[in-house]
Amino acid sequence: MDLGLNSKKVLITGASQGIGEGLAVAFAREGCDLKLVARDESRLVALANSIHERFKVSVDILSIDMARAGAIAEVAQFGHDVDVLVNNAGSIPAGTLWDVDEERWRQGWELKVFGYINLTRLVYDAMRKRGGGVVLNNIGSGGEMFDYDYIAGTTGNAALMAFTRALGGRSLNEGIRVLGVNPGPVDTDRIRKVLKSGSESAGDPARDYAEKLKRYPLGRAATVEEVADLFVFLASAKSSYTSGAVITLDGGLASNRSISSGR
Repeated sequence: MDLGLNSKKVLITGASQGIGEGLAVAFAREGCDLKLVARDESRLVALANSIHERFKVSVDILSIDMARAGAIAEVAQFGHDVDVLVNNAGSIPAGTLWDVDEERWRQGWELKVFGYINLTRLVYDAMRKRGGGVVLNNIGSGGEMFDYDYIAGTTGNAALMAFTRALGGRSLNEGIRVLGVNPGPVDTDRIRKVLKSGSESAGDPARDYAEKLKRYPLGRAATVEEVADLFVFLASAKSSYTSGAVITLDGGLASNRSISSGR
């Protein structure tokens, strides 16, 4: 299926690994020119070189700590002419209300919550002046499954869901679509660490990890490619009447609350 994304410009934050890396590859496969942002310059350079060699698209990179004062404005300037913004950078620490003190809570929200909001504000204005665009927020199904042991994250994700729906409710009036994706567990290094945490006491972390995976639909986590393909479709004209929505990709976990939530 031709999604009509060839030569579109796409800005992806948190692009050097995991879902971000998968997003970069998926958009490049559709012929998109990329602007990739992350802290790890060496990873960005390697990814940019690989993508350019494989897909012959333009790849610009910006190595920056987006939590630093003034960094969001620099990222917005870097991506001032993009057709698609993918907010993907940041993670929020796990723990109960007493595990996550105010400082760690604010640090987690600074990038994933306020970073999404502030970068969207700036890039949205540039899109509006050019007559259109798409904003995609990678949120996480923790915002739907209120988790006592992930209280900072579940609260932050829920806020981003509300932000996405509120902004996307009227954005089509200005030719802009705003959407969110709520992945559940995805097969990345991060989820492997989460699922293996505490396994050492059992004496066999690999076996424990495999046992935890059996609880998920199809006995596995989602693949990065499955998540990235959804983002690419939502960015395309094939999804032109979609805005103000948050799509959950978790194999039904949010509908089956007896299973651990996605973060």
